[in-house]
Amino acid sequence: MELHIPTQLAIFSISIILLTRSSSSFSSLPWSSLSNLHPLVVDSALEHLNYTAISEFRLLNRRQILQCHDPNRYLQINVSGDTALEDEEYLTVKVTGVLVPADSDWVAMISPSNADVSDCPSNKARYAETGDLSNLPLLCHYPVKAQYLSKDPDYLSCKKKECKKYKDGQCVVTTCGGTLTFHVVNIRTDIEFVLFAGGFATPCVLKKSNSLTFANPNQPLYGHLSSIDSTGTSMRITWVSGDKEPQEVQYGDGKSRTSEVSTFSQDDMCTGKVLHSPAKDFGWHDPGYIHSAVMTGLQPSTSYPYKYGSDSAGWSQQVQFRTPPAGGSNELKFLAFGDMGKAPLDDSVEHYIQPGSISVAKAVLDYVDSGNVDAIFHIGDISYATGFLVEWDFFLNLISPFASRVSYMTAIGNHERDYGGSGSMYSTPDSGGECGVAYETYFPMPTPAKDKPWYSIEQASVHFTVISTEHDWSKNSEQYQWMKGDMASVDRSKTPWLVFTGHRPMYTSGSGGGADHKFLDAVEPLLLDNKVDLVLFGHVHNYERTCSVYQNECKAMPKKDQSGVDTYDHSNYSAPVQVVIGMAGFSLDNFLDEPSDWSLIRISKFGYFRGHATPEELQLEYVNAGTRKVEDIFRITR
Repeated sequence: MELHIPTQLAIFSISIILLTRSSSSFSSLPWSSLSNLHPLVVDSALEHLNYTAISEFRLLNRRQILQCHDPNRYLQINVSGDTALEDEEYLTVKVTGVLVPADSDWVAMISPSNADVSDCPSNKARYAETGDLSNLPLLCHYPVKAQYLSKDPDYLSCKKKECKKYKDGQCVVTTCGGTLTFHVVNIRTDIEFVLFAGGFATPCVLKKSNSLTFANPNQPLYGHLSSIDSTGTSMRITWVSGDKEPQEVQYGDGKSRTSEVSTFSQDDMCTGKVLHSPAKDFGWHDPGYIHSAVMTGLQPSTSYPYKYGSDSAGWSQQVQFRTPPAGGSNELKFLAFGDMGKAPLDDSVEHYIQPGSISVAKAVLDYVDSGNVDAIFHIGDISYATGFLVEWDFFLNLISPFASRVSYMTAIGNHERDYGGSGSMYSTPDSGGECGVAYETYFPMPTPAKDKPWYSIEQASVHFTVISTEHDWSKNSEQYQWMKGDMASVDRSKTPWLVFTGHRPMYTSGSGGGADHKFLDAVEPLLLDNKVDLVLFGHVHNYERTCSVYQNECKAMPKKDQSGVDTYDHSNYSAPVQVVIGMAGFSLDNFLDEPSDWSLIRISKFGYFRGHATPEELQLEYVNAGTRKVEDIFRITR
C-alpha cells in the first residue's frame, strides 16, 4: 500500500447521524499475503506468523505516531444528532473539509473515548505477541474498528465539494468530503471517532470527534441459554449488563429467579513474565457484569416467554424459548458447528474477522425460526476475541437472536484457552491471554469446576460427551478418567446414541494439518471401547466425513439406502464415524490433493451441521449457509 500524507493537511468535519435499528489461526494465512503488507509489518510479522493472523490493523498498537504538520484554520469536527446511543445503531460518519484527499486517511472508533491514542514509548518491549518486535513507540489503545475514507467511492475523486473561502466572488478554497457507516452495539463505555492520516503503518492523529455515550450502559443485553442437566426442566439464561446489582429473569406464568453476578478483570488475564498479553493490556475492555439465573419448574420440549433485567437497569425484550427434550425421550433436532467468530456488519476492519460467520448465523437463525431446532452445539473457537475483549460483545450480539431461544451448548477451543505457562495442553498464545476466563464467564456449562470444561448431557436418545482438547487428555489425567467413566456409564437402552465432541480433530485432510497424533493415540481407543457412534470436531475450517475409522483404517464403509443415502449400520458396530465441522465462520481451509482412504466427503464451504435423532436412527446433514441446500447427508442406524 502506498502511503500518502499530504503536506498541507485538510479540514475535517465529522457529522454523525444516528440511525437506530433494533485455528488453527495461522494455517489460513499464506506466506505470499505478507507481500501486501507495509515493510514495517513484514520485517517483524514472520516471527509470529504461527500465532496470529498478521495484518497492518492488528499490529496498529506497535505503530509509530507521527506529528501531523500544518493543520489549517478550517480544521473542525462536528457531531450532529443525539449523543445518547441506542443499544444497536448504524452511525453515519461524514468527513468534510478535506483539502487533499489521500488513500491513507482513515477513521477509528475508540472506546472509551478518553483512551490514549498517543504513543507509549516506555512500553516498546512489552508486546512481542502482536508480531512486531521493532523498536517503535506504541499506540497506547487499540481501536475497536476502523475504515479508510476511500471506502466512500466519492472521497478520492472529491465529488462532495464545498467552498470554504471566496475572493472577489470566486471560490479560492475548495474542500472535499467522504461518508462512512459504522455499526455500533452497546459496549457500555462511551466512544469517539478519531481521524488519522498516514494509514495503519505510519498513523498520525488529525482530530477527534465529540464523545458519544450509550443511553443506558446498564441495559441487560445479549441473553443466551444453556442446559444445566439432562431433565429438560431447568434452563440457564446468561446476559450482560453494566449494573453490578443482582437482576432477575421473569418467565412463564409469573415465575422469577434472581441472577448471580460475576465479572473478571485484567488481573484475571494470563500474561508472560516479561511480555504482556493483549488481554492484560492494550486489548483490554471492561466486560461489565455477567448475570446468570436458572429457570426451574419447566417441562421438556415446551415453549415459555421470558425477559431479564430490573426496574433500575432496564428490561430486555420478551423472548420465547423452548426447552430441549429430556434424556431418554424419543426425538431430538440439533445443530452443530465450530469456529464461528464474528465479522463486522459494516465496511470496517477489526482485530479478527471470520468472513463466513454472518451468513452462517443468518442461516442458523432462519432454521431456528422454523421451529425445528431443540439445541445448538458450538464446539470451540467461539468469538475469536483472543485478548481483545470488546469482541465478545459483538459476538454475543450476533448469536443472541437464536442463542436466546434454544439451548446453546459450547466446548472450549484453543482461541479461548491456550496460553504458555497457564496449564493448557498447548503452549501457543492463541487465547491472547484470556486463558478460558472470559469464555467460562460468558458461557457457564454444567462442568465439574472452573478450568475443567468438560461435561456430558443427554437430550432425547442422544448422550453427548463434551471434552476439552485444550486440557490434559493423557491416560493418567483427570479428564481422561472422566471421559472413560462417563462413556462407560451410558445406559444405551435409554440413550442409544453416543456422540463424542470437542475442538481439535483426530482426523483431517486439511492442507494445513490440525490433528494431533498423540491425542488420537490416547483417546481413540476409548471411542472404540464404548462404541461411540459419532465424533464431531472443529478447529480445521472445512467439512469432512470419514468412513467408520479406527487407527487410520476404514473398518467399515457406509452402504447406499434406497434413496442413495450413505448409511452406517451400527447394529454391526465396527468404529465411529468422524466429522469435522469447523466451517462456520473462519476463513476456509483447503484439502490435500491426495487425501487418505478414510476420507469420504470433503466440502470447503461455509455452513452448519444438522442432526435428527430417534431411537432407531441418526439422520445427519451438512447445510450450505449460502444456498441453504443440503450438500451431504448420511444415516447411522442400529
